[in-house]
Amino acid sequence: MENAAMPEKGAESTVPIKVVVVGVLAATAGLMSGLDIGVISGALDFLARDFNASTLAQEWIVSAMMAGAAVGAVGAGWITRHTGRKWSLVFGGGVFIAGSLLCALAWSVPVLIAGRVLMGLAIGVAAFAAPLYLSEVSDQSSRGAMISTYQLMITIGIFLAFLSDTFFSYHGQWRWMFGIIAVPGIVYVIGVLFLPYSPRWLMMRGRRAEALEVLTSLRATPQEARAEIKAIHNQLQARQNGWSLLRANGNFRRSVGLGMLLQIMQQFAGINVVMYYAPRIFQLAGFVGTAQMWCTAMIGLVNVMATFLAISLVDKWGRRPVLYCGFAIMVLSMASLSLLLHGSMVDQASRMACVFMVMVFIVAHAMSAGPIVWVLCSEIQPMQGRDLGIMLSTLTNWIANMIVGASFLSVLAWLGGSATFGMIAALNACFLGLTYLFVPETKGISLEQIERNLMSGKKLRDIGIS
Repeated sequence: MENAAMPEKGAESTVPIKVVVVGVLAATAGLMSGLDIGVISGALDFLARDFNASTLAQEWIVSAMMAGAAVGAVGAGWITRHTGRKWSLVFGGGVFIAGSLLCALAWSVPVLIAGRVLMGLAIGVAAFAAPLYLSEVSDQSSRGAMISTYQLMITIGIFLAFLSDTFFSYHGQWRWMFGIIAVPGIVYVIGVLFLPYSPRWLMMRGRRAEALEVLTSLRATPQEARAEIKAIHNQLQARQNGWSLLRANGNFRRSVGLGMLLQIMQQFAGINVVMYYAPRIFQLAGFVGTAQMWCTAMIGLVNVMATFLAISLVDKWGRRPVLYCGFAIMVLSMASLSLLLHGSMVDQASRMACVFMVMVFIVAHAMSAGPIVWVLCSEIQPMQGRDLGIMLSTLTNWIANMIVGASFLSVLAWLGGSATFGMIAALNACFLGLTYLFVPETKGISLEQIERNLMSGKKLRDIGIS
């Protein structure tokens, strides 16, 4: 969108600062997801020992969070539409705090699973609401980086959980591992209370003056804000009617299908195999005791640093080149890990090579499929079915995530480490091809233009062409 006038004096310095602050606060919803993903990795062995949990019980303790997240994703559309994006984030934070405390106080496996379901419910709502909010407060030139900040917060949460897990692992204090993560949850809820409402949601509720006020504070010039308000108004003339549109419009079904496919690709690429079961993987490589935990913490740090790379590239390189690069490197790293695990793992060089290949995989995913999928899923859905489209793709993410979490230990026992990671390499090779066939380049293209291209019947890979 072109500016109607030059930025006012001081706009260049003050407006970007506010946009960054708003974006970071909203994206901190990802911190909750990261904390939950990371905490179970270090706590699992200790709670399994205390509760004498079977392999199946351990898989369900891990995957119960994803089951709750799937339920949260289904209800998130209604919550965000009726209460607003901001209060959805507050709700998610409150439920997360309750779930983490229930896990910390759990007296049995069923109670622990219930706490994990609550935490998942919170994360399912946040995973829907945060990217949606971020896409609606950012402009098209910074939209990719803003939404990628959500993924950055997930990686920071994972790293912080890995660090606290390592600290508490010296004495096997898994209850403290769960209890301590309620603290950043409380800080998050307080911070979100200061966020402005989404201007798009305000327009949906007929509160145009408030929407213009918010947007004026987030854009370089008042003229730019007024032009965007007009564009939103025109787009909102097509009211949300997702289920009817899904039945009647094949173009909308295509965008929904692409969103679901992208989330399947993100999860079956294998990232949460590493995040949930990192100590087990390093055990396969010959590491024992707290060495497993410190290797896991290193993985968390690499994950954070690589996500900064994604934020810098997503609006420069574009979505497709970053995905190509990421999936290609994941193929090579997982194939190499498979070959290494096929050996005996008796020497230090082989063990360190395994750690290195896992780190390479983490870098590749964190710079590509991790954040880019969320960016694309927030961009490709038309306004009339936007809430439904994002809800279905988010639901798909958590169902795929649950399948991975609930099956990995069994698959590992059945196939062994080498064949399991060889299978992950093959899946990433397939995803490289699917990216070429179906994924559009949306860098620098307005949401309105993407919608026009989709509804005109252009191929999915071409809907980002201006």
